[in-house]
Amino acid sequence: MALPMLPGNSVNRKLGRDKFHKSQHFDYSNGVAMMVGTEKPGIGGDLLLGQSARPKYSRFPKGEGSGAPAWLAFDKQVLCFDAYFNEAVPQRREEKYRVRKCKIYFYLEDDTIQVVEPEFKNSGIPQGTLIRRHRIPLPAPKDDCFYNVHHFNINQEVVFYSRNIMITDCDPFTRNFLIKMGVRLNPPASTPADPYTTLRQELEENMKPLRPYERLDTLRQFLEHDRQVLRFYCYWDDSESMFGDPRELILHYFLADDTMEMYEVVPPNSGRDTVPKFLHRGKLPKHAPIPKRQPGEITDRTVLNVFGPVGQGGRYILDSLKTGAVEEEFYKDCDLTIGAVINVWGRRVLICDCDYFTKEYYRSKYGIEDFPSISYKASPPPKPARQVPPYTGFGSEEDSLCSCQGLLPKPPQKDFKKLMEKDRQGLVSNVLRFVGKMLTDSPVDKERVFIICFYLTDDTIAVFEPPQRNSGVIGGKFLERGRVKKPGQELFKSEMSEYFTAQDLYVGAHLLLNSQPFQLLDADDFTFSYMEQHADEFPKANIGTIISKVKSISEEQQKKVKQFFMMSDPSSTGFLPYESFRTLLADLDVELSEHEIMTLGRVYSVRQQPEVDVGFMLAVAQDHLKKKNFEKFPEMIQAFIHEDRDRCGQLSSKEARIICKAFRLPLSDDLLRALLEKFAGESDKIDYHAFLSGINWRENPVPAVLPEDTVKFDADWRGEAPEPAVKTINYSLLLEDVFGSATNINDS
Repeated sequence: MALPMLPGNSVNRKLGRDKFHKSQHFDYSNGVAMMVGTEKPGIGGDLLLGQSARPKYSRFPKGEGSGAPAWLAFDKQVLCFDAYFNEAVPQRREEKYRVRKCKIYFYLEDDTIQVVEPEFKNSGIPQGTLIRRHRIPLPAPKDDCFYNVHHFNINQEVVFYSRNIMITDCDPFTRNFLIKMGVRLNPPASTPADPYTTLRQELEENMKPLRPYERLDTLRQFLEHDRQVLRFYCYWDDSESMFGDPRELILHYFLADDTMEMYEVVPPNSGRDTVPKFLHRGKLPKHAPIPKRQPGEITDRTVLNVFGPVGQGGRYILDSLKTGAVEEEFYKDCDLTIGAVINVWGRRVLICDCDYFTKEYYRSKYGIEDFPSISYKASPPPKPARQVPPYTGFGSEEDSLCSCQGLLPKPPQKDFKKLMEKDRQGLVSNVLRFVGKMLTDSPVDKERVFIICFYLTDDTIAVFEPPQRNSGVIGGKFLERGRVKKPGQELFKSEMSEYFTAQDLYVGAHLLLNSQPFQLLDADDFTFSYMEQHADEFPKANIGTIISKVKSISEEQQKKVKQFFMMSDPSSTGFLPYESFRTLLADLDVELSEHEIMTLGRVYSVRQQPEVDVGFMLAVAQDHLKKKNFEKFPEMIQAFIHEDRDRCGQLSSKEARIICKAFRLPLSDDLLRALLEKFAGESDKIDYHAFLSGINWRENPVPAVLPEDTVKFDADWRGEAPEPAVKTINYSLLLEDVFGSATNINDS
């Protein structure tokens, strides 16, 4: 093998090179031939003879740090240097130059530099940002390059636009960053003293007295009590003077500076002119009026002697004992109490009351708990009762009353809040429906059944009569909807009439509707549920009140109850038919109404959920799907199979419901939930093949459902007696709630 450095075997630098292009250095600009590529390399990207690489930004060794770009790797990372520069001050005798301290901020993300001079009080020169953030070029002849991180070090000088700035120190972050970059930091340098600043400090120190001044700390009081004002209600009796009368005043005491001001309360039609203030804000002396003082007689500090030249170099002595001081007493917050009389420049003003903030202030600071107010006003005479003329008979009573309350009659206002709360919302009608009959001796009218509706929105009553076959009476509207007056009231009177309310209607109640007596026999389930939910408004449906009545029976009645339960339930099952239970409560001497007995039976009844026919549910579901023309059953079976990972033919109810919602199955939530419950097994798994086969109206149609079977309501609208909702009573629970324990009754 030949050696590489022998003659004829020199290194060929073109081996392995793939770039042989030549950079363009000359071009025409505006028709003039000129050199435009001074920074471009030569052939293949190599530098020309005498050409050096000029990096645009700071370069770091490859392989160190992250490969992210500089604007991301060094985001919000700034190097901070402490520096100073000397500035000449011509045409001044006190100073020849000034040392100005500044801070240099170097932003690593884009090599920009900002120079900021901290602001000093009374410096006399504009300070702040001296050089705005941008890339600063190097001094000539290298002004085509810019400063980067390698140009900065401690205890060295940099030149920014012909201004020499000396870097003295840096912050810990900058020091740590430069050390990690491999920069050998110089020791910190000290900043020279500014001659003019030193001179001013000496003058200020010479101006300070040898004995310290008495400190008057008013700033602390201002910061602690700013915007805190005590308010007092005062009274000034000026009736002894000519044309004088009692005055009402409002006193404001400002805690920030112990000043006060006063306003006068001018009542309407008093004949007095309204002035801005009764007393301008200021300190109120206790012994007013005070004699006038000469200028300089009242001072904060007492000077005993003054000698030497006036001004700079003068000397004086302060009187620490204040022997010749003239003091004035002013009102403080401790002098203002309820019942105190203050002197307002010769006027005796009585403090009668204060506001809540003032009471809390005196309670927390002085421990005063009692604030008895002083009444200084004569009680106003009682207003004469307004005589309302009696009702004329035209229109409603409310309309007639509104015409007497103003010159311009307005229609009576309705209870809009009650209307919005009790208005129909979805399936909640907020209408109480009762079944009633006439109380009459006519054999025809005895058999008539009426539906009495009470509307909670406006307390109106409407009566309807369902048609009955072969009754000889045409059904329909019996009483127009409106408010019904209670019986036994005069027609033409000044007072408002009383109307039937929701509390007057309950099962077993007797109503006289427009001179026609009715008895309420039953109510629908919504009425019972609504009255039980609002038991505080309906005492007949309050289970607590009913149980308390049952508890109040005598011992003989308790024995009667014991014997009745033993005879009615010999096998001691704890259950009793409702009719027997009703007969027992009706015979007790506790005066329970029929509504209270039914409420008690509803609370302690044995609830039996009616079994829903699956065929009927599938018929209703297929009817809905057929009307909506839904035929995506093949896609649904594919979705079910895709979710069935175990290929067992079953999915959970939650997953099946999600798939049905995803395909927008046009079924109501209640019907879909009921169908899924019917097809669910013991482990809450749905046989989706059977479910989809049941609702598929194309392949497995079921007999059509009749229109009257789609919706099931109670039959009380048709006048037929519905089946009782309560059939069996769990009397053992009732005995535990009433008598404490069912075993005690059985044993006794």
